[in-house]
Amino acid sequence: MQTTAVRLYGKDDLRLETFELPALGDNEILARVISDSICMSSFKAAEQGADHKRVPNDCAENPVMIGHEFCGELVAVGKNWQHKYKAGDKFSIQPAINHNGSLAAPGYSYQYIGGDATYIIIPNEVMEHDCLLPYHADAYFYGSLAEPMSCVIGAFHANYHTKQGSYVHEMGIREGGCMALLASAGPMGMGAIDYIIHCDRRPRLLVVTDIDDARLTRVASLITVEEAAKNGVELHYVNTSSGAEAEAAIMALTDGKGYDDVFCFAPVRPVVEMSDRLLGHDGCLNFFAGPMDKKFAAELNFYNVHYAATHIVGTSGGNTDDMLEALSMMEKGLVNPAAMVTHIGGLDAVVDTTLRLPKIPGGKKLIYTHISMPLTAIADFAKLGETDPLFAKLAEICDRNNGLWSTEAEQYLLSVKAVD
Repeated sequence: MQTTAVRLYGKDDLRLETFELPALGDNEILARVISDSICMSSFKAAEQGADHKRVPNDCAENPVMIGHEFCGELVAVGKNWQHKYKAGDKFSIQPAINHNGSLAAPGYSYQYIGGDATYIIIPNEVMEHDCLLPYHADAYFYGSLAEPMSCVIGAFHANYHTKQGSYVHEMGIREGGCMALLASAGPMGMGAIDYIIHCDRRPRLLVVTDIDDARLTRVASLITVEEAAKNGVELHYVNTSSGAEAEAAIMALTDGKGYDDVFCFAPVRPVVEMSDRLLGHDGCLNFFAGPMDKKFAAELNFYNVHYAATHIVGTSGGNTDDMLEALSMMEKGLVNPAAMVTHIGGLDAVVDTTLRLPKIPGGKKLIYTHISMPLTAIADFAKLGETDPLFAKLAEICDRNNGLWSTEAEQYLLSVKAVD
């Protein structure tokens, strides 16, 4: 079986290549990837090459497939897994398989499994650790977004609180408490807002901040104050570019008592330090953003750590339970992470997109691996549609869906552009 895939050979060395996959083993599964969402972690892996903690040292000789937010369908199942899986099943994958304590993961560490490929071989350890997840929705792209959604879900589960005089950590956010999501008008922040107002453990007050009015306005139009109120959450969108004045206004919403849960979505020192200052008694600061600088640091108020029981946690990805929760909520229509997606492209767009990812504005870049298409912003569909009927139709479909990518848009694109 031939596959076409983007492979990592070293620092900034990504190559789109067609090659033969090895024969399928009894403990393996052959799968067809349909969609992959490009993550900043793939950029970090490409930038660092073999220096990345998940990329093998011999990637120059044995290149690895990149992409770890993918969805597709099973093509052939080795005999040892036929009791559990069958050809034609749709799937998503939890890349954090944690096999024998190793950091090896699909999309970083393996020669024959990664999201930016047409066909892959899923190794035994993925099934062994229950990381090959059944997927039942119509649109493949939601399956690709399950992994980033699991990251925000995991963050909310990782926070903890205690009762006065007790040393028992009560896991999760403070139900009915006050929460702030700082620098959170980006794609991951939108997923977090959507989740926290629709899950079964919600705050009573939610403050979402950013320094860009356009981003805040866009998010507020997609996840409205009214929708939050229907779910018992008082939602405020706040521009913090005014600094101390905005911070005072945010604190005033709690009558000066501070926040139970604060999530920092940017590895920026002033944002981290504001997060710390907003904490109330027993407040938990979740440093969600992954810095690229290994020496990144910020000040923390240790007086409050001692006397006010403030504390800090951090998460890097979600676990399998988080991903199953994401898939379930999407299948039930409780969350719609389509708001994360701002660009669409084909497999031939992956190399350039991955290497330039921090410089490309917008949210998630969604790749369909069986089409050829330059990375294109959804916002540009209408303009391109003046001369291209494909984009004219896609613009029409997205307009009917509040400017968002959708099942209908995916199905139309694949019906017109898919090469096999």
